[in-house]
Amino acid sequence: MGHLVLLVPTDVADGPIGSSAIEALARLGVTTVSLAADNHTTAIILEGWAFDPTRSGAAIEALGGSPDEVRTLQPIAHMAVSAAPNQGGILP
Repeated sequence: MGHLVLLVPTDVADGPIGSSAIEALARLGVTTVSLAADNHTTAIILEGWAFDPTRSGAAIEALGGSPDEVRTLQPIAHMAVSAAPNQGGILP
C-alpha cells in the first residue's frame, strides 16, 4: 500500500479538503486521507493500494498546494501490532 505524509504550514492548510480534491486524489489511487495538526503544521496522510507515493507533486497539486510550501515524508516502515497472548514462544 502506498503511503505519503504531507507536512503543510497550518495557515496554508486552513481550509477543508473539497470534493474536487478528493476526486483528484481518488484518480491518483488514494483511498484514505487522514489529518493531524498542531498550531504550526498540518499533516495530511494519504494511503491507497494503487497510490504511488513518488507522484507526490500530483497529490500536492490535487490538494491545491505548492511543492515550495509542502514537505513530504516517505514511509520507512509499516507494521501491525497484535495484543495476542504468548503461545509458548520464547521472548528475547
